[in-house]
Amino acid sequence: MTGREYDIYYQLVMKPSGYTLDATFAALADPTRRAILARLADGEATVTELAAPFAMSQPAISKHLKVLERAGLVSRGRVAQRRPRKLEPRPLAEATDWIERYRKIWEANFKRLDAVLLELKHKQKKTIDALLDEDKPKPTKKRRTR
Repeated sequence: MTGREYDIYYQLVMKPSGYTLDATFAALADPTRRAILARLADGEATVTELAAPFAMSQPAISKHLKVLERAGLVSRGRVAQRRPRKLEPRPLAEATDWIERYRKIWEANFKRLDAVLLELKHKQKKTIDALLDEDKPKPTKKRRTR
């Protein structure tokens, strides 16, 4: 791949719409961050509210939120003294679109594999049937006695 081709590939595949898939998947790699996103799917929440179900400090939750914010998955609002966080769906939608393209490719590959396996199964059955036919004793003609 030439330098120009790599640049085009990078812009189309690795960096869609300003959000990097790497940052999205890195953020999703942690179970705590996935739990935070699941909670935010129900609506906005403050750091205190997000920290409640976890056995960790608010600063630790804040670090997780910073990773989610850098990935564009979470944004920070301002309502009077509150700073609620909310889920931003765009990076998840882009990740889903990327995964969907590859799901379709793999689905087609599995369908072809199924066809090959079915063909092999039929060939194997024919071979086994032929071998069993060879092993059967041949009927002998009985002589009639008078």
